[in-house]
Amino acid sequence: MHTKANLIRFFLMLSFLLPLVAQGQVRLPKLISDGMVLQRDTDLKVWGWASAGEKVSVRFLNKTYQAVADNKGAWEVQLAKLKAGGPHQMVITGKNAITLQDILVGDVWVCSGQSNMELPMRRVKPLYAEEMRTAQNEFIRYFEVPKTYDFNVARQDLEAGSWQKVTPATIPNFGAVGYFFAKDLYAKYKVPIGLINSALGGSPVEAWLSEEALKQFPEHYQEAQLFKDQNYIKKIEGEDQARIQAWYRELFRKDKGYQGRLHWSDPALNTADWAGMEIPGYWADTGLGPVNGVVWFRKEIEVPASMAGQPADLNLGAIVDSDSAFVNGQFVGTTGYQYPPRWYTVPAGVLKAGKNTLAIRIVNESGRGGFVPDKPYELVAGNKKIDLKGKWQYKLGAAMDPLKSQTFIRWKPLGLYNAMIAPLIKYNIKGVIWYQGESNADTWEEYESSFPAMIKDWRNKWGQGDFPFLYVQLANYMEAKSQPSESDWAQLREAQRKALALPNSAMAVAIDVGEWNDIHPLNKKAVGERLALAAQKVAYGDEVVYSGPMYQSVKRKGNKLILTFANTGSGLEARGGELKQFAIASPDKKYVWAKARIEGNKVVVWSDTVSKPVAVRYAWADNPEGANLYNKEGLPASPFQAELEK
Repeated sequence: MHTKANLIRFFLMLSFLLPLVAQGQVRLPKLISDGMVLQRDTDLKVWGWASAGEKVSVRFLNKTYQAVADNKGAWEVQLAKLKAGGPHQMVITGKNAITLQDILVGDVWVCSGQSNMELPMRRVKPLYAEEMRTAQNEFIRYFEVPKTYDFNVARQDLEAGSWQKVTPATIPNFGAVGYFFAKDLYAKYKVPIGLINSALGGSPVEAWLSEEALKQFPEHYQEAQLFKDQNYIKKIEGEDQARIQAWYRELFRKDKGYQGRLHWSDPALNTADWAGMEIPGYWADTGLGPVNGVVWFRKEIEVPASMAGQPADLNLGAIVDSDSAFVNGQFVGTTGYQYPPRWYTVPAGVLKAGKNTLAIRIVNESGRGGFVPDKPYELVAGNKKIDLKGKWQYKLGAAMDPLKSQTFIRWKPLGLYNAMIAPLIKYNIKGVIWYQGESNADTWEEYESSFPAMIKDWRNKWGQGDFPFLYVQLANYMEAKSQPSESDWAQLREAQRKALALPNSAMAVAIDVGEWNDIHPLNKKAVGERLALAAQKVAYGDEVVYSGPMYQSVKRKGNKLILTFANTGSGLEARGGELKQFAIASPDKKYVWAKARIEGNKVVVWSDTVSKPVAVRYAWADNPEGANLYNKEGLPASPFQAELEK
């Protein structure tokens, strides 16, 4: 009995001591972990936490660095400048010991912005399937920052994350722009590259500003204060959830496609009373009109015996807003919002020789629902392909009032900086690549100050001086206009161009690699390569042509405007014939299309209808289709607008 009592006392005492022991253990931030890339050629920090007063040593490359944790348990050492190389091992010792393996020393880049920086390689696979199949590079490492927000505290650490090297298994999750950027830099310099992807789709620039920087923008600062109240957030989320759930419950209740003996996905359904519609297209352009709710589509196709029984890929392009797809009555896939491509797998045994039935249930919450034009719609099995464009049958399942969008709390000012940037700022970096602006197009005037404010804010917080900040100008998007017109996207591009006034900045122009019908264009390789060219100049000091022509000045001679440009490289050229997308205006500021020709490294612009031009624009549109001023190195000129000085 005495022995048993002692054992009980021992285990009780141990249960009290264990938390204290754990509290005293050295702990590292998520970034400082196996496989990390450390920034070369700089005095860099390694840091973490332990118990107050605990002695910590860091052993790396035959040197030992000592620290003592402060009264809050924080400790930090500064490593001497490191040369590129690896892999190396690091041992951190306090009351416990942590050994980190496979560490590289090279250049670390933060990749940030919204969805076009976030977009992973798996989303651009149609262009880069072979690239992904053969991807292999242990000297390119990728760390994805968890997507979350915090309005109250600038966090010291991330919730999760690990360093990944390039392999066929990991490449689908790498941000595509960052990957192609890193691949180009590694090919040239043979220096390990670390990518920290901290991006979130739909995010406006104010979400990435620190609280201190937000004070320059009182409206955003005040909004950030509101979201410090968790009850306020819960109230909004609760109201949104209740409204959305009620809308979808009513939609399902009313949907005739799920009533009756046969669901409308069933091949045996009689569709004699269904109307016809050409796909792709939007049902607002049919007799159905601009209705919201759910619309069902069906098509019968003839499948040859050679495709029967095989697994197949069903490509349904892009659909507004969400869809569920059925083949011969069997559900094969669903997508919950409009932007992702619809790539569904039809299991083996579903397709049969002869007549097969496809059914698509589309839910549209607001706006124009349907199938986005100029996208692939096809069924592929083996080396056979069936084109699905053309006549489909359709029928309204349920009409609904438009559904008001949810409140995207994660996009509110301050939240992303606190949770996704603040934990990074002790980690030494080479620079930042940035792709964002779509979400600020309607606030372009403010963006002229908020975007540079963010760059200055980050540079200040990192404390590494004016590190290279390279960014992507918005790509071409939406339908092309036949006449000169106003454009929020053009204004946002102009704000981006003006930010080049900041030191050690550069901009990759992308008006020739977008897609009119997709805010997420597939061609991320050109974007990454153009950013890499900018890095070669700004970050590595190489004498390269790193940018397309950039407007410098304008003067008038008679009825002509004479434009000068920087970054003309080996000379200006018009790709594919005469220069297009130049417009000029007289003092009434009504722009008309203009003729333009290259004279040396200048462009002369005029119109026979404008005798005294005072303003000029180039590629000034959401989608400046046909804009063709380049330098001979193949880099496109940036859009711009300019006026004669009064």
